[in-house]
Amino acid sequence: MKLFEDLEWRGLIQDISSPELRDKLNNEILTFYIGTDPTADSLHIGHYSSFLLAKRLKNAGHHPIL
Repeated sequence: MKLFEDLEWRGLIQDISSPELRDKLNNEILTFYIGTDPTADSLHIGHYSSFLLAKRLKNAGHHPIL
């Protein structure tokens, strides 16, 4: 199972802005940013899913901006 299909199966992708995103996630290396500060005092369990998504993207070879 490719990355996009895995994220879709897990319910992490519902709508996409461009049909080309599927090919880019599966076949290219992208740089991504998630705007949550992991050291903030206001973190809660709702932020956990964005960190898990970032970990999956990183494990698939994509580059996070920290």
